Amino acid sequence: MSKSSAFDSLMSITKRPPMVMVEGRGSWLTDSSGKRYLDFIQGWAVNSLGHAPEVISQTLSSQAARLISPSPAFYNQPAISLADLLTSHSCFERVFFANSGAEANEGAIKLARKWGSLHKQGAYEIITMVNGFHGRTLATMSASGKPHWQELFEPKVPGFIKVALNDLDATRAAITERTVAIMLEPVQGEAGVIPASQPFLQGLRQLADQHRLLLIFDEVQTGMGRLGSLFAYQQAGIEPDIMTLGKGIGGGVPLAALLAKETVCCFEPGDQGGTYNGNPLMAAVGCAVLETMLQPGFLEQVRERGVQLANGLRKLSTQHGLGEVRGTGLLLGMALPAGNGDAIAEAAREQGLLINAARPDTLRFMPALNVSADEVDTCLAMLDQLFAQQAA
Repeated sequence: MSKSSAFDSLMSITKRPPMVMVEGRGSWLTDSSGKRYLDFIQGWAVNSLGHAPEVISQTLSSQAARLISPSPAFYNQPAISLADLLTSHSCFERVFFANSGAEANEGAIKLARKWGSLHKQGAYEIITMVNGFHGRTLATMSASGKPHWQELFEPKVPGFIKVALNDLDATRAAITERTVAIMLEPVQGEAGVIPASQPFLQGLRQLADQHRLLLIFDEVQTGMGRLGSLFAYQQAGIEPDIMTLGKGIGGGVPLAALLAKETVCCFEPGDQGGTYNGNPLMAAVGCAVLETMLQPGFLEQVRERGVQLANGLRKLSTQHGLGEVRGTGLLLGMALPAGNGDAIAEAAREQGLLINAARPDTLRFMPALNVSADEVDTCLAMLDQLFAQQAA
């Protein structure tokens, strides 16, 4: 293979524009040519505090100078502190740390199946949702409901039964003696920001209790303040048995978590682990991120900016004949009847605005949780101009 460009040594796994990002500050990214971009993707909801926040850079520096990784064979204080913070501000009693949301979801699947082997005569099937997304490991791809993955990497891991989101009757009909759990995202991000309704989530809790099933919330994208509450389950008024976190918990560094009720925790030594899992460098950052989010007024600000962005998008939708605006907090989607999301996202990037076309018919907005009101207004003004140009 000829080396025709500086990018050829990287394996091609996604379509990337021919640009190199070299610096980020808050809501802004800068490429190697010096061009600045207002970033409303933020690493797919990863940079919860924006690019290069001082609290994270200082935490990394001070922790790296002290202890990076003693191995999972020993306790370390940052991991203990982060686990204590998570359990004291949630309904869960135990935490396992991982490196990615997919890894946390893989752990949730394993935990549910282990619990089924011990307490439900070997039940192992997990009901998941059509168009759901849980990661790119083989098991989490099998659990996901993305249509174009159906024939990819066969044979997949068996035992995942798909039903339509918000269809409680279909979920009820899918339950058999082999069923051990129901797993879903409170808001389907990759599917185009499709929320699970509150009656549906409450109905799932009732079904799980009635049939002695585990309810698993994948909050990799919705957790850590993204919807304006610390976790999405708090808005539904129910408690899952297992929850996974990723993306925003590390504020940009590789960190994820599997949380569970004490009654569910049945891993034995050797069942679960990972070389870097719970290392003090990443856990220290997680503490810094969570402590920032717990400061007075932080989540209120997320809700305020979310309302500002949603109202602005609805106004633009009316003005330009676009579709509905979906979502909560700072995870929002705008429907595009013309199905031209990729073209709009590319045109926006050319003008210095980074947005995501989750699907051809949906734009997705995931700015930093501390995005300013002025930055939201700037985004809306750029979109207004962009939609007018597209119509012309």
